[in-house]
Amino acid sequence: MSRRRDLSEEDRVLWNLVARSAKPLKGKAIVELPDPIEPRPPQQEPAPASIVTVSPAKPKAQPVRHTLDEPTLDKLSKGRLPIEGRVDLHGMTQDEAYSLLFSFLHRAHANGVRFVLVITGKGSSSGGDGILKRSVPAWLSTPAFRTLVSSHDHAARHHGGAGALYVRLRRTRP
Repeated sequence: MSRRRDLSEEDRVLWNLVARSAKPLKGKAIVELPDPIEPRPPQQEPAPASIVTVSPAKPKAQPVRHTLDEPTLDKLSKGRLPIEGRVDLHGMTQDEAYSLLFSFLHRAHANGVRFVLVITGKGSSSGGDGILKRSVPAWLSTPAFRTLVSSHDHAARHHGGAGALYVRLRRTRP
């Protein structure tokens, strides 16, 4: 009488985190769960060897960081603009966090959500900055996320401070 339902990618990532932290009962074997398939940013294929293109040397472009404007940041921190969604990436690996963040932002964007809170954690337990604290802003500037994200900035102290980000999603086109 059990029903099987397919889990969304976000639910699968969360379930795997919970399942890995559970301990089996005495006398029971550990069940290995397959890792979910994570979406990856598309990689460019190298040009065929027969075609040679020569371009003038250009300095490497630094990634452009799109920050929230001051009035919007002030309204978010004071609660005058609603935060319509939040995702917590604490304790996840980079692959799990990337997959969950991408699927969360994709769904939020499809539902017309404008502002979300992404909690990365401060990651200071090892003495340095947390890997997610450094990686998530870089991910938000990649082409895979640029179609969804308009801008992002550090959250106010009561929303997580340096361990969280406000993210403004792009408007959906009708």
